[in-house]
Amino acid sequence: MRISTWCHWDVAVVLLLGVWLPSSLSQTTPSPQNQSDKLRFRLMGYPRKHYEGRVEVFYKGEWGTICDDDFSLENANVLCRHLGFISATGWTHSAKYGKGTGKIWLDNMQCSGSEKSVELCKSRGWGNSDCTHDEDAGVVCKDERLPGFVDSNVIEMQVEEDRVEAVRLRSVVSVAKKRMPIMEGIVEVKYKDGWAQICDLGWTPKNSRVICGQMGFPFERKVNKNFYKRIKRATGAKPKGNGSAGSRQKPIPKPKLSPMSPKNNSWAGKRLFTERQKNFYRIRSAACLGTEVHLSACPLEFSKGNGSAPCEGGMPAVVSCVPGPLFSHVNNRKKKLKITSTVRLKGGAKIGEGRVEVLKNNEWGTVCDDHWNLQAASVVCRDLGFGSAKEALRGARMGQNVGPIHLNEVQCSGLERTIWNCRYKNVTSETCKHEKDASVRCNVPYMEYEKAVRITGGRTRYEGRVEVMTTDGNGTQGWGLVCGEGWSTREAMVVCRQLGLGYANHGLQETWYWDGSNVTEMVISGVKCSGDEMALSHCQRHKAVSCQKVAARFSAGVICSETASDLVLNASLVQQTVYIEDRPLHMLTCAAEEDCLSKSAAQANWPYGHRRLLRFSSQIHNIGRADFRPKAGRHSWVWHACHAHYHSMDIFTHYDLLSVNGTKAAEGHKASFCLEDSDCQEGVSKRYECANFGEQGITVGCWDLYRHDIDCQWIDITDVKPGNYILQIMINPNFEVAESDFTNNAMKCNCKYDGHRIWLHNCHIGDAFSEEAERRFEKYPGQLNNQIS
Repeated sequence: MRISTWCHWDVAVVLLLGVWLPSSLSQTTPSPQNQSDKLRFRLMGYPRKHYEGRVEVFYKGEWGTICDDDFSLENANVLCRHLGFISATGWTHSAKYGKGTGKIWLDNMQCSGSEKSVELCKSRGWGNSDCTHDEDAGVVCKDERLPGFVDSNVIEMQVEEDRVEAVRLRSVVSVAKKRMPIMEGIVEVKYKDGWAQICDLGWTPKNSRVICGQMGFPFERKVNKNFYKRIKRATGAKPKGNGSAGSRQKPIPKPKLSPMSPKNNSWAGKRLFTERQKNFYRIRSAACLGTEVHLSACPLEFSKGNGSAPCEGGMPAVVSCVPGPLFSHVNNRKKKLKITSTVRLKGGAKIGEGRVEVLKNNEWGTVCDDHWNLQAASVVCRDLGFGSAKEALRGARMGQNVGPIHLNEVQCSGLERTIWNCRYKNVTSETCKHEKDASVRCNVPYMEYEKAVRITGGRTRYEGRVEVMTTDGNGTQGWGLVCGEGWSTREAMVVCRQLGLGYANHGLQETWYWDGSNVTEMVISGVKCSGDEMALSHCQRHKAVSCQKVAARFSAGVICSETASDLVLNASLVQQTVYIEDRPLHMLTCAAEEDCLSKSAAQANWPYGHRRLLRFSSQIHNIGRADFRPKAGRHSWVWHACHAHYHSMDIFTHYDLLSVNGTKAAEGHKASFCLEDSDCQEGVSKRYECANFGEQGITVGCWDLYRHDIDCQWIDITDVKPGNYILQIMINPNFEVAESDFTNNAMKCNCKYDGHRIWLHNCHIGDAFSEEAERRFEKYPGQLNNQIS
């Protein structure tokens, strides 16, 4: 039986990988018999996010709901997989997302959680219910799609027995087994409780490309098949039979076998591992085009029944992959990799995910999500050194940018080397807005990083004291603590990423209020991370442990979050609103009290004289996926009577005027004296207002405007001589509040000051230009007149 499973991405109803109904029918809830009666699922209700809502089922031509009687997280897991998500994080009752209409199709539904269909769960049967729509059940799914899934709210179920749910590469060389990632090995597919092989007769590089893409690698390479044939002969493995697909692997020493690659003799004489069993060929042949993102999207021919398909004259398919730059030197982190590309990912919590940005005319911009699909997303992923795409995300799921939008209606075959080789249209302001920014989640190589660190003692799995794996001289492994001195949000970002727990909310230097395990020894100190490392072991640290406070209560801790804020300054507004004011000293009493003037102001003849101020407006947008809130709770905010407001952060913004050689000519700063929503995008409501000791913060999709005429919204340039300078503004400079991206917190402008007037030119966010354009910017001589070219 040959099954072709080509997917049509442009239709709303899609085939869901890994969630296929069995052919056997449940006695309690029989499946629809007719083609038109196939089960479909969707999430509905309000207010909700894309991964949560009231569950509705399409059965016998009618949409209906599920009653919350006997509902459980296990039920939610099955339903979330039906809807294309990997699992559930919660469920809701009593019509939290609003009451549905029509039938209540299922009642007293009881699942174990492992079922591939609601039809295998116990229930009162289709349409047999004593509930009302006040009891409609809802689910909250984990925001991660199943492999190969295309985003759609309506999911149609198909009846298929033969599916590929998981694929792996099994290395047969002992030394390769210990090195991550595994880049070469026998291709195996999950089958029942074990793993089975694929017959390599007719195997093509296109098949290998698909496998490598799933494993997180951008390209495939030729395999030395003679090496594997010798292994087969040496172990006596025969190409046909009914051996167990899940039998144990046993080591067999073969010191004289040939190396894996004719160009690499380092493998010669290594100990080989292989299964002492007959190969079980689950798949007889595959015919991929090379553009598929998952093996199950290729035309596959499965073995019939429970018997193994013959593979006369063949052997198990073997694949070798080329790692991307981030993973080609994982064992030598001393060498700093420099990766240059015209595409990048921004705002993602994990390596290999984020908002897609492309470089055009030396400026970074986003991609509009019209026609955005897995083929285009895979081109981006492979170009960046990852595998194929797990998800092609629409609707600014990784946050909205505020810069230009460069591309629209991108259409790729999946074989292009870069997105610029695909068909696309240029964007106008009328055709696309940033709420349609495209994002991706790429397949990345499995590195086992999560095994080297853990967090314990927290109230939830998202928080706890950090413990790292250690190995003593005898090879015995254990756990140790991290010294909390110097521990910050940046280090916490790495731990949360390493454990797959999203973004860092807080990095804690004391953890005495959490229950501790029996681990009490400090084994690491002086940890310093940039924040973008894949594992804590990639960060700097002391060679020998040096920690002043060695008690376990002073160990490092983290609080992680699935979402984070992201602040960015409107650079063009700074350029448009800049001016100089000579302000009398008698009007600067409060500003002096809050240390908003240069040091020479203390020697002035108060209240006579004046200070020269460089003034401008700043508009700070939150383009992330969580509200920006002050780190300190309102109980610890400081009241400033002079300005009659509360300070919720010590420093919210740094203003610096730098000379062309980088030295500081003048500086200013602003405490967060009032974080609030000045205005918001259409459809977003304000949530924060400072009046009457109100809550402070910036809502996602809103911005806080500090007008040019507000105290401390300036730099005191009284002592600055005429010349060329760089104006630099840094938001959240001490990283007190966690963000998904700190690289866009700085803004820079060229500045020309002639002693009477000032000009700003080329204002931009710190990561908005290419490296080449940024180098030219730093050498810019300044404006010679007030005519901006």
